[in-house]
Formats: sequence, C-alpha cells, structure tokens
Amino acid sequence: MEKKSIDRTLIIPKGVSINLDGNLMKVKGPKGEIERRFAFKNVNFNLSENKIIITSKKNSRKFKKIVNSFYSHITNMLWGIQNSYTYKLKVCSGHFPMKVTQDKDNILISNFLGEKIPRKAAILQGVSVKLDSDTITLTGADKEATAQSAANIEMATKITKRDRRVFQDGIFLMK
Repeated sequence: MEKKSIDRTLIIPKGVSINLDGNLMKVKGPKGEIERRFAFKNVNFNLSENKIIITSKKNSRKFKKIVNSFYSHITNMLWGIQNSYTYKLKVCSGHFPMKVTQDKDNILISNFLGEKIPRKAAILQGVSVKLDSDTITLTGADKEATAQSAANIEMATKITKRDRRVFQDGIFLMK
C-alpha cells in the first residue's frame, strides 16, 4: 500500500503577484514586497494561475508539520502585503524622563534610568516607525520583521539587577 502525498493549496488574491525562483518566493502587493527562502528537502512549490500548491511526496508527521508551517508563512506574507502589520509600544518612565528618537535604522533611548549612554534598538528593513509623545508605532508588510523590531525595542529597556516592582520604567508592547 502506497502512502499519499501531502498537499496544501493556497489561493492568490487579486492585486498580488508571486514570483517563484527555485526556493526563493517573492510576493508583491499594494503595501510592499516580501521575499523569503523556503528550503527543505522533499517539499515542493507549484505555481499555477491563481494558486500555490505546497506538496511533499513523503507522508509523515514531520513533513505534514513542515508543509503546514510553510502554508502559514505564505498566508502571513499575503496578508501583510495587503493590509500591513502594526505594533504599538508604550513608553513608561517613572523615575527619569526618557527621550526616544530615531536614527536611521535604530531607535535611541536616552536617559533610561539616568544612564549617560543611550541604548540602541535595531529596526529591521521594511519597517516604518512613527514616534508620538509616549507611543511608538511600527508598521510593515513582513510580520516577522515588524515583530522582531518591536521585540528589539522592548528588550533594549529590559531592567536587570533591580526590583521590577519599584523600577517599572521601560517600553512595553500594547494590545
């Protein structure tokens, strides 16, 4: 008895173009362009008229997980190209007034807990930053780059060796 192959089909929305070059997928849409490399042995992509078909000839739990992960990544890419991902962060300073500025691909956090040297947080390519008085808004088509940029800002203000109940300063992700 021969095992079946694993197939997942994804419909490409209107206004979005996909270019598949080996294991490199480029997705273009109204909000930008994302490219991602999908490299895994025995997992193939087929691009037809308005569909992407992800197939694996091996039928096991491992390959089913991989095919479903690739499906989710492509779904996130398609959604981001059409709508953009947005993350908001709140600047909270109780002891010392923090100053947050943007310098090219970095966010500089000055006077955090009275420190003389500003802390830096990297902003990844393709992510736009909007600074308000106490709110930082990150917007981008790539979910992973936008979320990692938000995490970089949050981790730059992580407090160690102090009581978190007393020192509640930092930049935190808002819902």
